[in-house]
Amino acid sequence: MSILEEIQRRRIFGIISHPDAGKTTLTEKLLLHGGAIREAGTVKARRNAKFAKSDWMEIEKQRGISVTSSVMQFEYNGKVVSIMDTPGHNDFGEDTYRILTSVDSAVMVIDAAKGVEAQTVKLFKVCSMRQIPIFTFINKLDRQSKDPLECMADLEDALGLPSTAVTWPIGNGLTFEGIYDRLENKVFLYRQKNGIIELGPKGVFGDALEGVISQANLDILREEMELLDGAGNSFDLKAIKEGKLSPVFFGSALADFGVTAFLQHFLEWAPGPGTRKTTTGEVLPTDEFFSGFIFKIQANMNPAHRDRLAFLRICSGTFTRGMTVTLSRTGKQMKLSQSTQLMANERETLETAVVGDIIGIYDSGNYQIGDTLTDRKEKLFFEPLPTFPPELFMRVHPINSLKAKQFQKGVQQLAQEGAIQVYHNEFNDVILGAVGQLQFEVFEYRLNNEYNSEVRMEALDYGVARWVNPVSVEDVRDHLVARSTLVFDRFERPILLFANQYTLNNFMQKNPDIELWEALNLDDSEYQEG
Repeated sequence: MSILEEIQRRRIFGIISHPDAGKTTLTEKLLLHGGAIREAGTVKARRNAKFAKSDWMEIEKQRGISVTSSVMQFEYNGKVVSIMDTPGHNDFGEDTYRILTSVDSAVMVIDAAKGVEAQTVKLFKVCSMRQIPIFTFINKLDRQSKDPLECMADLEDALGLPSTAVTWPIGNGLTFEGIYDRLENKVFLYRQKNGIIELGPKGVFGDALEGVISQANLDILREEMELLDGAGNSFDLKAIKEGKLSPVFFGSALADFGVTAFLQHFLEWAPGPGTRKTTTGEVLPTDEFFSGFIFKIQANMNPAHRDRLAFLRICSGTFTRGMTVTLSRTGKQMKLSQSTQLMANERETLETAVVGDIIGIYDSGNYQIGDTLTDRKEKLFFEPLPTFPPELFMRVHPINSLKAKQFQKGVQQLAQEGAIQVYHNEFNDVILGAVGQLQFEVFEYRLNNEYNSEVRMEALDYGVARWVNPVSVEDVRDHLVARSTLVFDRFERPILLFANQYTLNNFMQKNPDIELWEALNLDDSEYQEG
């Protein structure tokens, strides 16, 4: 098989949703269908039951939520599929955002009873900005849920994205009897042997379903098909691939129903690896030189080795183990001798990889999120990943001063992961910034369990952060207003913390010449207005 054919087999997608919509459960079922696991686990396993493969951290098993993104790869129907299971919780939105920079499409999971929720809207906007094709899976049809037409209307109203129904539910909750695949003209019956019915040219209006499903459900199905055929959006593959139309599927991930139909259609329609933007142009998947970017760093995936992995998305060329590349940020030559294929926290040594693959490379502290690696002689930088200001702040100290070394190592490594934002003031106090309280709890748990360092955390009365033009640092010290303070991020870039928006406005009125920024690129080479 040629390299081009190998590239065209690749599919990378992220699964996004509001917490508890069934995202991790759907991921488990996709892995099961791909043969990557023999038995699907659950998010909240009981007694001897298996936990979800993608929830590999101990705290994830205890809480029953995903707090870090996972990468899993498998083959299905001739396609090499890489799934990114992202944290659904709003507190970990920045990790999800970085994941979405590395994928070519996204699967949005929606709870059929709750509809589109706030976090789903936020994640959709990220996909929309990057014009990522979005496939929608409306989940939990085996429970009492909203009317499917109402679900579709909610989807379009909340997201402003036209949708087209590919599969359609027959009943819901206690009356749920199956789904109708509109394009294949098939009905998949729920919990019935040999439960696939091929419909004739008249579709649901023929007699193939008479006596097979309840008359009430059949009447409703026919009414809904008349509405969809007359007023619904037509299927348009070009619009789907451009992110302008979302194909919608219904089913139950927990019951593993509707998942196969979704997976087969998705792999057929989802785009393969595409062109990636750089700071000076574009990199094509067919370019011969090797290039890729690091979108995630994870420490202690294997507690026995206390190692760190950098997750690399390959954008062009072919990776071979032992190859030498240039780290564009520093110009340093790096030999990639330890490379792995990823399955959550498990891994196996990888010899070669192509465009559209995600690999793990051993990191001894050289890499940062957003780094570009290439064997091209000319300098190359992929578009930098932005970082956003946190809204909650804590001062943190080690309880045992004899374990200061473990504390400093843990803080440094978790900061490099992007798990939390770490600052220091002029007195070298460690200050943490987060979007949500849960990030602090995970940070405290991991410091204790992975670095053997118990900590004391003290909430600070600040709620707004802004980066400062570096030439203005001395001016800032002289012009601080009440309820504000100056700190520095891990790149030694100055940041002002304000108690609230009023305090920020007060500072800006008194200091119109001092430039402030809301968002910055992750690298330390430039400031970008946000």
